[in-house]
Amino acid sequence: MHYVLIIHAVKDYAAWKQVFDQAADLRKAAGEQRYFVLHDERDANRVVHFSKWSALDDAKAFFESPRLVEIRRQAGVETPEFNYLVCLEDGML
Repeated sequence: MHYVLIIHAVKDYAAWKQVFDQAADLRKAAGEQRYFVLHDERDANRVVHFSKWSALDDAKAFFESPRLVEIRRQAGVETPEFNYLVCLEDGML
């Protein structure tokens, strides 16, 4: 299983969320299978996007594409931090 963890500040959460939702079909076509959106408990404009992907190469190509750079700019994303992750274990308690 492959995951991407993105942490970034946004200028306005509601505006960012609208752009994020509009890109759902693009994300799905690129290989995103599941996602979570979270925010810092003290700062609602510090957003975490955690997602499961079919392949990390697909995720990298998607997030690093010029089209996504422009979408992030339009959404008011500031200094995204990307973490491409491979699952070692998945459990439930």
